Amino acid sequence: MNARLCLLAGALATALVACGGGGSGGTSSAAAPASASAASGSAASSGSATSSGSSGASSTSGTSSTSTASNTGSVAQSTTPNVLSIAVASTPTSTRNMLMASVTVCVPGTSTCATVDNVQVDTGSQGLRLLASALPAGFALPVVTAGSGTDPAGSCAAFGSGYTWGAVRSADVKLAGEVAAALPIQLIADPSVPTIPSVCKGFGLAMINSTALRSNGILGVGPFGADCGASCVNQPNSSWYYACPSGNCTPSAQPLAQQVSNPVAAFATDNNGVVIDLPAISSTGSSTVSGSLIFGIGSQANNTLGGATVLRGNSVTGFVSTTTSDGTVYSQSYIDSGSNGFFFANTTLTRCGVWFCPSSPQSLGATLKGVDGVTAAASLSVASATTLFATGNWAFNNLAGYNGSAFGWGLPFFFGRRVYTAIEAQTTPAGAGPFYAF
Repeated sequence: MNARLCLLAGALATALVACGGGGSGGTSSAAAPASASAASGSAASSGSATSSGSSGASSTSGTSSTSTASNTGSVAQSTTPNVLSIAVASTPTSTRNMLMASVTVCVPGTSTCATVDNVQVDTGSQGLRLLASALPAGFALPVVTAGSGTDPAGSCAAFGSGYTWGAVRSADVKLAGEVAAALPIQLIADPSVPTIPSVCKGFGLAMINSTALRSNGILGVGPFGADCGASCVNQPNSSWYYACPSGNCTPSAQPLAQQVSNPVAAFATDNNGVVIDLPAISSTGSSTVSGSLIFGIGSQANNTLGGATVLRGNSVTGFVSTTTSDGTVYSQSYIDSGSNGFFFANTTLTRCGVWFCPSSPQSLGATLKGVDGVTAAASLSVASATTLFATGNWAFNNLAGYNGSAFGWGLPFFFGRRVYTAIEAQTTPAGAGPFYAF
């Protein structure tokens, strides 16, 4: 699944610029379709629907888990500071429910570092993607080469909202006390690769500036290790990687070690997943919300699973399924901090553009099911988007919009819960990922 970036603009928004879905990472590039379908139209400025997920389901990097609890066992314990502050607050693009963090990148092996603020935290994609313009002038990160050659690598990542294009660079990524050393990242709109390939342009909106991306980057901490995975290793894949000598790019294969990768999986410890911990908020929303992105599952006292229900995801796409109280079954369902609302199909709820705007708040029931048959009940409330946006608040637990092909449990699902995302093939107390737990 590629990163999900579901950003819908406002009270009168008519388009779902992106809504949840696969994450960038995995073995199959074809995976699920733009995880969370995006409706056509233009987004208004006050609400902006977002889905930080790339189009398609995230594929695995080759050693995907099955529905059995493999890799269950003792998890290496850590004393590394593993909590990164995250927050939802106002944004320059007036996009609601944008979960942001600050990320530090360094020239590998040096103390030459830069901290980039307003980077969206996305459990629906894999890899760090930063706007080149968000780094200081002259801040030079080493080139990552394409394939087995010496040409610089270019990277395309398709999201429900559009696409990012840029160069692959190497950086030491520092999050709290954790370090992913010499990690391949995507530098969006890197001037070294000025020409966007036609295949990449076909994914819609060019999210190559802070206005279109609605942030300074995407921190993809989803359930897979790399953004394309095995399907890019042995043959060129024009949806993903390019060799770019002198800025002229042609499709290229890309070894796993040179793909844009999940920084968490590259940590020395606390590397088997993440926990997002956000407080509950009221039905009218909140102007600001602060919480924690905790690295590791079962590796420290602050990330134990406790009594959380584990829902195992499809080993290629990461999807679970959702059955709603009206009997509708969504075989493609995801839990995604990069989508700014709940997204699903419903013919009875009044719509204002892509958002739902019922005359009074509606409560819906649902059951999520993992690929091994384990289920968990969940409920959601849907309020009128126009009413919510009029409050002037920025965080909502009852914002929802239309998605005709999948059920997205976006950021509203995270408020008042600890939500775990486990990475493929990594040992956890509950078995290997990919799985979600709450």
